[in-house]
Amino acid sequence: MLSVRVLVILPTYNEAPNIAEVIQRLHQACSDAGVLVVDDASPDGTAQVVEALASEFVGVELLRRTHKLGFGSACLDGFRRGLEQGFDALVAMDSDLSHDPNVLPQLLEHLESAEQHYGLVIGSRYVPGGSIPQWSWYRLLLSRWGNQWARLMLGLPVLDATSGYRVYRAATLEKIDLDEVRSEGYGFQIEMVRRIVALGGSVAEVPIAFVDRVAGESKMSTRIIVEALWLVTWWSVQDRVWGVRNRVRKLRKFSESGR
Repeated sequence: MLSVRVLVILPTYNEAPNIAEVIQRLHQACSDAGVLVVDDASPDGTAQVVEALASEFVGVELLRRTHKLGFGSACLDGFRRGLEQGFDALVAMDSDLSHDPNVLPQLLEHLESAEQHYGLVIGSRYVPGGSIPQWSWYRLLLSRWGNQWARLMLGLPVLDATSGYRVYRAATLEKIDLDEVRSEGYGFQIEMVRRIVALGGSVAEVPIAFVDRVAGESKMSTRIIVEALWLVTWWSVQDRVWGVRNRVRKLRKFSESGR
Protein backbone atom coordinates (compact mmCIF):
# COMPACT_ATOMS: atom_id res chain seq x y z
CA MET A 1 0.00 0.00 0.00
CA LEU A 2 1.26 3.48 -0.90
CA SER A 3 1.41 6.13 1.82
CA VAL A 4 0.90 8.89 -0.77
CA ARG A 5 -1.69 9.29 -3.52
CA VAL A 6 0.05 8.74 -6.85
CA LEU A 7 -1.08 9.63 -10.36
CA VAL A 8 0.83 8.26 -13.37
CA ILE A 9 0.54 10.50 -16.43
CA LEU A 10 0.94 8.80 -19.81
CA PRO A 11 1.06 11.16 -22.82
CA THR A 12 0.05 9.26 -25.94
CA TYR A 13 -0.01 9.67 -29.69
CA ASN A 14 -0.48 6.47 -31.71
CA GLU A 15 0.35 4.10 -28.84
CA ALA A 16 -2.41 1.54 -29.43
CA PRO A 17 0.14 -1.33 -29.74
CA ASN A 18 1.70 -0.50 -26.35
CA ILE A 19 -0.76 1.21 -24.03
CA ALA A 20 -2.59 -1.91 -22.79
CA GLU A 21 0.64 -3.59 -21.68
CA VAL A 22 1.89 -0.39 -20.04
CA ILE A 23 -1.29 -0.03 -17.97
CA GLN A 24 -1.36 -3.74 -17.06
CA ARG A 25 2.25 -3.63 -15.88
CA LEU A 26 1.64 -0.42 -13.94
CA HIS A 27 -1.30 -2.06 -12.18
CA GLN A 28 0.87 -5.04 -11.25
CA ALA A 29 3.76 -2.88 -10.01
CA CYS A 30 1.74 -0.21 -8.21
CA SER A 31 -1.92 -1.19 -7.98
CA ASP A 32 -2.90 1.80 -5.80
CA ALA A 33 -1.69 4.40 -8.32
CA GLY A 34 -4.13 6.22 -10.56
CA VAL A 35 -3.39 6.37 -14.29
CA LEU A 36 -4.24 9.32 -16.52
CA VAL A 37 -3.75 8.83 -20.26
CA VAL A 38 -3.49 12.17 -22.08
CA ASP A 39 -4.19 11.38 -25.72
CA ASP A 40 -3.55 13.81 -28.58
CA ALA A 41 -6.35 12.58 -30.85
CA SER A 42 -4.41 9.48 -31.94
CA PRO A 43 -5.76 8.24 -35.29
CA ASP A 44 -4.77 4.64 -34.45
CA GLY A 45 -7.48 4.19 -31.79
CA THR A 46 -5.35 4.61 -28.66
CA ALA A 47 -8.21 6.39 -26.87
CA GLN A 48 -10.62 3.55 -27.57
CA VAL A 49 -8.16 1.01 -26.14
CA VAL A 50 -7.84 3.10 -22.97
CA GLU A 51 -11.61 3.43 -22.61
CA ALA A 52 -11.92 -0.35 -22.72
CA LEU A 53 -9.17 -0.73 -20.11
CA ALA A 54 -10.84 1.83 -17.82
CA SER A 55 -13.72 -0.59 -17.31
CA GLU A 56 -11.24 -3.32 -16.32
CA PHE A 57 -8.79 -1.39 -14.11
CA VAL A 58 -9.87 0.92 -11.29
CA GLY A 59 -8.30 4.38 -11.39
CA VAL A 60 -7.64 4.55 -15.16
CA GLU A 61 -8.83 7.79 -16.79
CA LEU A 62 -8.61 9.25 -20.28
CA LEU A 63 -8.07 12.91 -21.11
CA ARG A 64 -8.84 13.47 -24.79
CA ARG A 65 -7.26 16.43 -26.57
CA THR A 66 -8.52 17.72 -29.90
CA HIS A 67 -5.24 17.50 -31.81
CA LYS A 68 -1.52 16.84 -31.44
CA LEU A 69 -0.19 19.42 -28.97
CA GLY A 70 3.02 17.72 -27.83
CA PHE A 71 4.57 15.81 -24.95
CA GLY A 72 5.33 18.77 -22.69
CA SER A 73 1.84 20.18 -23.09
CA ALA A 74 0.34 16.75 -22.30
CA CYS A 75 2.40 16.48 -19.11
CA LEU A 76 1.30 19.96 -18.03
CA ASP A 77 -2.38 19.11 -18.56
CA GLY A 78 -1.79 15.94 -16.56
CA PHE A 79 -0.12 17.90 -13.76
CA ARG A 80 -3.04 20.31 -13.61
CA ARG A 81 -5.56 17.47 -13.42
CA GLY A 82 -3.53 15.69 -10.73
CA LEU A 83 -3.15 18.83 -8.61
CA GLU A 84 -6.88 19.58 -8.92
CA GLN A 85 -7.69 16.06 -7.72
CA GLY A 86 -5.37 16.28 -4.71
CA PHE A 87 -2.70 13.73 -5.63
CA ASP A 88 0.53 13.88 -3.60
CA ALA A 89 2.91 12.60 -6.29
CA LEU A 90 2.70 12.94 -10.08
CA VAL A 91 4.62 10.49 -12.27
CA ALA A 92 5.56 11.23 -15.87
CA MET A 93 6.69 8.35 -18.06
CA ASP A 94 6.68 7.22 -21.68
CA SER A 95 3.85 5.08 -23.03
CA ASP A 96 6.00 2.90 -25.30
CA LEU A 97 7.51 0.49 -22.71
CA SER A 98 10.86 2.33 -22.75
CA HIS A 99 10.34 2.94 -19.02
CA ASP A 100 9.90 -0.17 -16.89
CA PRO A 101 6.81 0.15 -14.62
CA ASN A 102 8.49 -2.24 -12.15
CA VAL A 103 10.97 0.52 -11.25
CA LEU A 104 8.22 2.91 -10.13
CA PRO A 105 8.12 1.68 -6.49
CA GLN A 106 11.84 2.48 -6.18
CA LEU A 107 11.30 6.01 -7.48
CA LEU A 108 8.43 6.52 -5.04
CA GLU A 109 10.57 5.18 -2.20
CA HIS A 110 13.06 7.97 -2.77
CA LEU A 111 10.29 10.58 -2.88
CA GLU A 112 9.10 9.39 0.53
CA SER A 113 12.64 9.19 1.95
CA ALA A 114 12.82 10.24 5.58
CA GLU A 115 16.41 11.43 5.11
CA GLN A 116 15.71 13.91 2.30
CA HIS A 117 12.62 15.80 1.19
CA TYR A 118 12.99 15.49 -2.58
CA GLY A 119 10.91 17.62 -4.91
CA LEU A 120 11.77 15.49 -7.94
CA VAL A 121 13.06 11.95 -8.43
CA ILE A 122 14.50 11.12 -11.86
CA GLY A 123 14.89 7.66 -13.34
CA SER A 124 18.45 8.20 -14.53
CA ARG A 125 20.36 6.45 -17.30
CA TYR A 126 23.69 8.03 -16.35
CA VAL A 127 24.16 7.42 -12.63
CA PRO A 128 25.98 4.19 -11.64
CA GLY A 129 23.71 1.25 -12.40
CA GLY A 130 21.80 3.07 -15.15
CA SER A 131 22.10 2.00 -18.79
CA ILE A 132 20.85 2.29 -22.37
CA PRO A 133 21.69 -1.16 -23.75
CA GLN A 134 20.32 -0.73 -27.28
CA TRP A 135 21.53 2.69 -28.35
CA SER A 136 24.17 3.31 -31.00
CA TRP A 137 27.40 5.01 -29.90
CA TYR A 138 26.39 8.13 -31.84
CA ARG A 139 23.00 8.50 -30.16
CA LEU A 140 24.50 7.79 -26.75
CA LEU A 141 27.26 10.34 -27.30
CA LEU A 142 24.74 13.00 -28.39
CA SER A 143 22.57 12.38 -25.33
CA ARG A 144 25.49 12.43 -22.91
CA TRP A 145 26.91 15.58 -24.50
CA GLY A 146 23.51 17.29 -24.31
CA ASN A 147 23.22 16.50 -20.61
CA GLN A 148 26.76 17.69 -19.94
CA TRP A 149 25.96 20.92 -21.79
CA ALA A 150 22.88 21.47 -19.58
CA ARG A 151 24.97 20.85 -16.44
CA LEU A 152 27.68 23.25 -17.57
CA MET A 153 25.44 26.05 -18.84
CA LEU A 154 22.70 25.92 -16.19
CA GLY A 155 24.56 24.48 -13.21
CA LEU A 156 22.05 21.65 -12.82
CA PRO A 157 23.04 19.13 -10.12
CA VAL A 158 21.92 16.08 -12.13
CA LEU A 159 23.51 13.72 -14.67
CA ASP A 160 20.34 12.98 -16.65
CA ALA A 161 18.25 16.13 -17.02
CA THR A 162 16.58 14.81 -20.19
CA SER A 163 15.17 11.58 -18.78
CA GLY A 164 11.39 11.35 -19.14
CA TYR A 165 10.84 8.89 -16.28
CA ARG A 166 10.33 10.95 -13.15
CA VAL A 167 8.24 11.53 -10.02
CA TYR A 168 7.27 15.06 -8.98
CA ARG A 169 6.14 16.00 -5.49
CA ALA A 170 2.80 17.80 -5.89
CA ALA A 171 3.76 20.43 -3.31
CA THR A 172 6.79 21.30 -5.46
CA LEU A 173 4.78 21.56 -8.69
CA GLU A 174 2.30 23.86 -6.96
CA LYS A 175 5.11 26.43 -6.58
CA ILE A 176 5.67 26.53 -10.35
CA ASP A 177 3.57 28.66 -12.70
CA LEU A 178 2.82 25.89 -15.19
CA ASP A 179 1.41 28.42 -17.69
CA GLU A 180 4.93 29.80 -18.11
CA VAL A 181 6.37 26.43 -19.21
CA ARG A 182 6.32 26.37 -23.01
CA SER A 183 9.08 23.98 -24.10
CA GLU A 184 8.66 20.47 -25.52
CA GLY A 185 10.60 17.20 -25.64
CA TYR A 186 14.09 17.27 -24.11
CA GLY A 187 13.72 21.01 -23.52
CA PHE A 188 10.65 20.42 -21.35
CA GLN A 189 12.49 17.90 -19.17
CA ILE A 190 15.45 20.25 -18.69
CA GLU A 191 13.21 23.24 -17.99
CA MET A 192 11.31 21.42 -15.24
CA VAL A 193 14.57 20.47 -13.50
CA ARG A 194 15.82 24.05 -13.87
CA ARG A 195 12.66 25.52 -12.35
CA ILE A 196 12.65 23.10 -9.41
CA VAL A 197 16.32 23.75 -8.64
CA ALA A 198 15.72 27.51 -8.89
CA LEU A 199 13.00 27.14 -6.23
CA GLY A 200 15.49 25.43 -3.92
CA GLY A 201 14.01 21.98 -4.49
CA SER A 202 16.26 18.93 -4.24
CA VAL A 203 16.53 16.28 -6.96
CA ALA A 204 17.37 12.57 -6.62
CA GLU A 205 18.47 10.21 -9.40
CA VAL A 206 17.67 6.48 -9.34
CA PRO A 207 19.35 4.19 -11.90
CA ILE A 208 17.15 2.74 -14.65
CA ALA A 209 17.70 0.76 -17.84
CA PHE A 210 16.18 2.61 -20.79
CA VAL A 211 14.92 0.31 -23.56
CA ASP A 212 13.97 1.48 -27.05
CA ARG A 213 10.37 0.96 -28.11
CA VAL A 214 9.48 -2.35 -29.75
CA ALA A 215 6.22 -1.27 -31.43
CA GLY A 216 5.27 2.05 -32.99
CA GLU A 217 7.40 4.96 -34.19
CA SER A 218 9.68 7.18 -32.11
CA LYS A 219 8.41 10.75 -31.56
CA MET A 220 11.93 12.13 -30.99
CA SER A 221 13.61 14.01 -33.82
CA THR A 222 16.81 15.94 -34.52
CA ARG A 223 14.76 19.16 -34.46
CA ILE A 224 13.66 18.52 -30.87
CA ILE A 225 17.25 17.85 -29.79
CA VAL A 226 18.58 21.00 -31.49
CA GLU A 227 15.73 23.03 -29.97
CA ALA A 228 16.64 21.76 -26.49
CA LEU A 229 20.32 22.69 -26.92
CA TRP A 230 19.34 26.17 -28.14
CA LEU A 231 16.98 26.63 -25.16
CA VAL A 232 19.71 25.61 -22.71
CA THR A 233 22.03 28.22 -24.21
CA TRP A 234 19.32 30.89 -24.13
CA TRP A 235 18.38 30.11 -20.51
CA SER A 236 22.05 30.33 -19.56
CA VAL A 237 22.32 33.78 -21.14
CA GLN A 238 19.15 34.89 -19.32
CA ASP A 239 20.47 33.63 -15.98
CA ARG A 240 23.74 35.51 -16.44
CA VAL A 241 21.99 38.73 -17.50
CA TRP A 242 19.62 38.61 -14.53
CA GLY A 243 22.53 37.80 -12.23
CA VAL A 244 24.40 40.91 -13.38
CA ARG A 245 21.28 43.05 -13.04
CA ASN A 246 20.65 41.80 -9.50
CA ARG A 247 24.24 42.54 -8.50
CA VAL A 248 23.96 46.06 -9.98
CA ARG A 249 20.74 46.66 -7.99
CA LYS A 250 22.42 45.52 -4.77
CA LEU A 251 25.40 47.78 -5.40
CA ARG A 252 23.10 50.75 -6.04
CA LYS A 253 21.15 50.11 -2.83
CA PHE A 254 24.44 49.78 -0.90
CA SER A 255 25.84 53.02 -2.32
CA GLU A 256 22.58 54.90 -1.73
CA SER A 257 22.38 53.68 1.89
CA GLY A 258 25.91 55.05 2.50
CA ARG A 259 25.10 58.57 1.38
